[in-house]
Amino acid sequence: MAQDERKQQVKAPEPTLRRLPWYLAYVKILKGYGETSVSSTQIAKEINVDPSMVAKDLSFVNISGKTRVGYDVDALIGILENFLGFASQHKAFLFGVGRLGAALMRDSGLNSYGLNIVAGFDVRKDMAGSYIDGIPVFHLDELKAKQREYGVTIGIITVPVEDAQQVADRILGEGIRALWNFTPFRIRVPDDVVVQNTSIYAHLAVMYNRLNLPEGNAADIS
Repeated sequence: MAQDERKQQVKAPEPTLRRLPWYLAYVKILKGYGETSVSSTQIAKEINVDPSMVAKDLSFVNISGKTRVGYDVDALIGILENFLGFASQHKAFLFGVGRLGAALMRDSGLNSYGLNIVAGFDVRKDMAGSYIDGIPVFHLDELKAKQREYGVTIGIITVPVEDAQQVADRILGEGIRALWNFTPFRIRVPDDVVVQNTSIYAHLAVMYNRLNLPEGNAADIS
């Protein structure tokens, strides 16, 4: 097995996966300025992390830099987008078309990161048959039929917290194996299901706590 192939099989740690999009965003800015190369030191300075951390993070990605030159900007963008899954389209259903859910459906920027919300679901009958920025909304009872039609892989949960587990169970019952959970409830799932919890309230709690610390003790809470 080739060395590059072995490298691609290494599972990148979650902190690395969280930082790589920061690097990608910065390198895209550089491309907009007409820059053609970037060093790990440049990235580290802009992102405010240690250069050794940038080098370690990029070691999980199949790219090599040149001594005293750095990385080719176009190549780094393409490789990072592929590595992170942003270059492929992943179909998703959104559950709970309230204010947050509707805002996510209107966020066209998600498409540029590979997430294609193809339909929304809600239990309110008056929502069925409506559209959010051209995306259809169905009653939750139509989930089975629509999953057969669309064959999505990701479910986005923005329902009220008390309904989170019940909705998650129903989603997984239709073969969806990845959940993006925006509720503050830690849903229980089988071991083979991927869950990404994004609790806005938890991040608010951390931010508020940091605001109350003595000056100079606040830290980056990303």
